[in-house]
Amino acid sequence: MVLEVVVNKVAVQSSNSRDIAEVGDKINSGFLEELIGYQLRRAQTALFQDFSLALGEKQITPGQFGLLVKIKHNQGISQTGLAKAVGVERSTLGETIDRFEKRNLVERRKHETDRRAYALFLTEEGEQFLQSIMPIVFHHEKRVTRFFTAQEKANLLTLLQKLADQ
Repeated sequence: MVLEVVVNKVAVQSSNSRDIAEVGDKINSGFLEELIGYQLRRAQTALFQDFSLALGEKQITPGQFGLLVKIKHNQGISQTGLAKAVGVERSTLGETIDRFEKRNLVERRKHETDRRAYALFLTEEGEQFLQSIMPIVFHHEKRVTRFFTAQEKANLLTLLQKLADQ
């Protein structure tokens, strides 16, 4: 009974106030539209959703894809070095590397110069997997940037790199 009273009270208050936004309505975001972080997050969400649609069956996220590319181009990198390079906690990266190992995409080996560290290498299967998804990734990239001129895309990349390198 108390719940009904509260629900009715909220309904009355809502009906007396200005119109309430419904699902699917465009809502006023106020000053958020002028914040770079807000717009970056919206863009990231849209890009990640499209990436997931394009590569969902391959069971890889944008972050995991980036890790595989970095391991490919830095064969033998330590987990600590990779964690620093991508800005994640070592333990978080370790869990991802565990999943890569279970899928036989990445191999951990003892580091040549640091006995406490592991060096990361793509396996043959990891190389093949990366090669198989590259056309899909490039198609995704082309699709999501189709409204940009080449110069706009180059400018955006430059500005994003500048932000990331601060």
